[in-house]
Amino acid sequence: MSPTEESYTYPAVTVDAIVFTIRQEQLQVALIKRGIEPFKGSWAIPGGFVRLDESLEDAVKRELNEEVGADGVYLEQLYTFGEPERDPRGRVITVAYFALVAAENLRELTAATDAAEAQWFSLHDLPPLAFDHRQILDLALGRLRAKLEYSTIAYALLPRAFPLTQLQKVYEIILDRPLDKRNFRKKILSLGLLEPTDERSGGAHRPATLYLFKNSQVTFF
Repeated sequence: MSPTEESYTYPAVTVDAIVFTIRQEQLQVALIKRGIEPFKGSWAIPGGFVRLDESLEDAVKRELNEEVGADGVYLEQLYTFGEPERDPRGRVITVAYFALVAAENLRELTAATDAAEAQWFSLHDLPPLAFDHRQILDLALGRLRAKLEYSTIAYALLPRAFPLTQLQKVYEIILDRPLDKRNFRKKILSLGLLEPTDERSGGAHRPATLYLFKNSQVTFF
């Protein structure tokens, strides 16, 4: 016999946000140290419970504003995680997002509500993470690397105008491998997604032309 609607125990819903930026020539992620159980004292992805009167996107934007406080954030829904035992508090389903923010748009991280501390961590020096957050983080990194190959998503980690060397550096940091300078420039310019500006970088020797993306939204190629 199928259970009736009244017999169901409804799960709680949370949102989690993996926020990437490039600082100190490293791909870094924002983490919070939990101030309450479960996993009190452990590092985790920023997030929280969805309120009854808000959408998923409103909920994740609220959490980002409270804990990361960044402007100009690129936000994309990543995946839904619903393993029955993923949260020791009970049946909790989380909708994960990943976000990108340029270093120039960063504000100081703040620990809000159930967080005791907030900090940026290099992807090469991550602490153990609470819940299934390492799985979520790994999936977000894979999505970012994949989209870098067929879209202009790198724009969200750059200033408005940039030299090609800086764009290549962003690719290398995210992909975690060096790229051939000549081949990279040939390919990126052949796509017709960039336009040169009249601005020059501030270098003392042979200042480079600054470019910008023709479209300020993610473009696929």
